Amino acid sequence: QVQLVESGGGLVQPGGSLRLSCALSGSIPGPNAMGWYRQAPGRQRELVATVTRGHSTNYADSVRGRFTISRDNDKNTVLLQMNSLKLEDTAVYYCNLHRFWDNVDYWGQGTQVTVSS
Repeated sequence: QVQLVESGGGLVQPGGSLRLSCALSGSIPGPNAMGWYRQAPGRQRELVATVTRGHSTNYADSVRGRFTISRDNDKNTVLLQMNSLKLEDTAVYYCNLHRFWDNVDYWGQGTQVTVSS
């Protein structure tokens, strides 16, 4: 049984920082990418950042330079360090694992990030 469990969301003022963590339980053989997506009220879910097992990263333009994604393959965890947070970063953040060979996606339950003064 594969599960992705997120933690680290919360309320922060503009300009502040938060770190999200996602832990994978279960085994996912083969190449894959782990990452974060977010969904704000009334909007579609969008990519935030992804990282492969080889540590290649991809960022949305809106977060590049402010967010940093990292991955520990031995611990099966992925972190998202979010700095210089803006009001528009408010959303539910979802951890994702995408398996390349069959395009299967696994999702966490989501964690709320609220940026507000």
